[in-house]
Amino acid sequence: ELITVRVQDPRVQNKGSWNSYVDYKIFLHTNSKAFTAKTSCVRRRYREFVWLRRQLQKNAGLVPVPELPGKSTFFVGSTDEFIEKRRQGLQQFLEKVVQNVVLLSDSRLHLFLQSKLSLPEIEACVQGQGPQTVTEAILHYAMSNRGWVQ
Repeated sequence: ELITVRVQDPRVQNKGSWNSYVDYKIFLHTNSKAFTAKTSCVRRRYREFVWLRRQLQKNAGLVPVPELPGKSTFFVGSTDEFIEKRRQGLQQFLEKVVQNVVLLSDSRLHLFLQSKLSLPEIEACVQGQGPQTVTEAILHYAMSNRGWVQ
């Protein structure tokens, strides 16, 4: 089974404002039966990765969850360099996560990678309180064409 996950195309949102942040494109291509959609593409920001890691830790029991790149406030070097280092760290994090059978079974991970749902919507969906099941949410996103790489 093949699972290719790429974190790419970092973009600064709200540039120049106090609440600017960087989000990253997460591209997933797989033939794994674990995934509903075989190709997807979503944008997520660092704090969403932090949330995902926390959720995976809660549900993984004794299985160690890979580390995220640090949240550096004192970074020496250019902003571009920092963003690129973080992008690489986020990619390594996801590559390790999708190789772990226990973590791969967490539906939050699938919604994170294969839907545009916000974190509260992911939580509601996983707990059966959303308008769709996990599979429906992923298929809805995939069918809306935004989930496919053009």
